[in-house]
Amino acid sequence: MILLDYIVNLSVFSIFVIIPLVIHSFFNYKPINKVRFWVGLYAEIFTIIFVVFSIQQLGYSLDLKFAPVIIVFAYLGPVAGLITGAIPLLARLYIGGNWYPDLLGWTFVMICFMVMHLYISRITPIKRVLILSGIYVSIYIIFVSIFHKIKDHPSVHFEYLLFVVLGVIIATFLIESYVKLYRLNNRLSYMYKKVEESESNYRLIAENTLDLIVVIDKEYAIRYISPSHKFVLGYEESELVGIGISTLIHPDDFSMIKTTMNEMLENKKSQLIEFRFQDKKRGWIELESRCMPVVGEDYSIEHIVIISRDITERKKSEEILLQSEKLAIVGELAAGVAHEIRNPLTTIKGFFQLYQKEHNSDEYIELLLSEMERIEMITSELLSLGKPQATHLNRMNIRELIENTLDLLAPQGIMNDIQFILSVEESPIFINCEKNQLKQVFLNVIKNAIEAMNKGGMIHIKIRKSENGKCIISFHDQGCGIPEELLPRLGEPFYTLKEKGTGLGLMICHKIIKQHNGSITYQSKVNEGTLIEITLPLAS
Repeated sequence: MILLDYIVNLSVFSIFVIIPLVIHSFFNYKPINKVRFWVGLYAEIFTIIFVVFSIQQLGYSLDLKFAPVIIVFAYLGPVAGLITGAIPLLARLYIGGNWYPDLLGWTFVMICFMVMHLYISRITPIKRVLILSGIYVSIYIIFVSIFHKIKDHPSVHFEYLLFVVLGVIIATFLIESYVKLYRLNNRLSYMYKKVEESESNYRLIAENTLDLIVVIDKEYAIRYISPSHKFVLGYEESELVGIGISTLIHPDDFSMIKTTMNEMLENKKSQLIEFRFQDKKRGWIELESRCMPVVGEDYSIEHIVIISRDITERKKSEEILLQSEKLAIVGELAAGVAHEIRNPLTTIKGFFQLYQKEHNSDEYIELLLSEMERIEMITSELLSLGKPQATHLNRMNIRELIENTLDLLAPQGIMNDIQFILSVEESPIFINCEKNQLKQVFLNVIKNAIEAMNKGGMIHIKIRKSENGKCIISFHDQGCGIPEELLPRLGEPFYTLKEKGTGLGLMICHKIIKQHNGSITYQSKVNEGTLIEITLPLAS
């Protein structure tokens, strides 16, 4: 029966601790005014109950009245602790306790608790509970030794101290569990709030941007599309989700996209690509897309996010600019070509005059035919620049293309006292290219080098293979050079260092090289010339 009484008292004590915690949770964890007073009053009422229902054993009254006092002192301080312990003491004395030892012991315990609180107020509540429990056990043993015969019934005193300590342990466990749950709840609430705000912001962006956002899996099946697809391409979400993205990409672009995707799956880095996408009207829209891999917990790519922008109109504008720049280059070359044509025409005219006098010389006829073939070659090169260019790539020896370009610019070089020096480390070197487009790039680069060399000099042109399977064409002039801080801006539309330039030439060169999956870089210093390197993939 004694064990059952202990269990009942501890159970009631547990309920006593749990009730205020539950009540506090109903206030959504908001602070309560005068919490120390109300908790002290609440604990005071329950400690009276513990005194009334104390366990009687061998003439001793065993109760838990000091367990709430220790807990309240540790968590809420001396004010609430004094309130908690005052009334139970009076109740204890009223029921029939020993006035002198009980009152003296209670007073001594309260004084020790208040003094000790000055030193332990900054440590954790659990440590405060342990210290106060140790103080109470020590004071109890001292007072029992003074006023009672502790040797007569030591087990009773041991049971009582164990009883109180168990109550304190249970209360501390319940309170600390609640505090951890309280903090966890606050943290989760904060995280939920942030997630909701983030989701709201992302939804706001996704639903109102004109950029096309697509999420695909590793099998290239569409898992999500943004609402902007309806405005740009005409598709509803239900029409695209679940289908393979390859069915909507232009067949000529799919192999390039597949190669790019495979590279991204290997190196887990985002890629920028351009391709044609089919709209609902069965037309083709030019898209510029940034593909970003989404890495899962096992560091494998689970999804790919593709953010695209319609660049159809921009492509058309670039095509117009490309054609305009062609015409400008043709006009600038016309003077040099005309000068070159006058020389063979003068020769032809002179020998025709001789032929009129001597009608029997075949040697003159052969010379005339040779000069006529030279005129045809020059005019053919000139006409090739004005013709519409094909979009398909052909396998070509890069050396032949450079030599043809240098032949075209030879007259301008002679007029400016400039010599072209071509060196090739290995021959032949083949690339896949559109001949006229690359020729336009080389013409523009070399022409810029000529204009930068007012005093003449040499332009070194070198063709070599790189270690990673690329073809590198470098152009090194001896011109005035470019300040290093201006190099990053080269290629921007309408940015030029010439007085009469448009800034479109290098922009178009960049675009053509990009279409050939290559790159162009610049190195220059003032009065030390400029080095331009064009890197292009080798033909397979």
